[in-house]
Amino acid sequence: MSQPRFADTRHYDVIVSPVITEKATMASEQNKVVFKVRKDATKPQIKAAVERLFDVKVDSVNTLIRKGKTKVFRGTLGSQSDVKKAVVTLAEGHKIDVTTGL
Repeated sequence: MSQPRFADTRHYDVIVSPVITEKATMASEQNKVVFKVRKDATKPQIKAAVERLFDVKVDSVNTLIRKGKTKVFRGTLGSQSDVKKAVVTLAEGHKIDVTTGL
């Protein structure tokens, strides 16, 4: 018996948001999509979440953690939190349009 094609709610917890920057747009030309993910998310979890949520085939997942920085905003000292990003490489012929919502 096959499983239904709807996504688990835990897949929505793994992916926080897509990253829409100039660098991420350049990466989309090489069939790559960049997402912000939870700090404790593993590569297999990210792969499963992207495949189920967007119904695409994922070739590979690369992750990085951008360390938080201390910034001064209007004279007040503040700190940004750490952010984990995932660069997801899609299989040939698959595509994700991150400008549209889920």
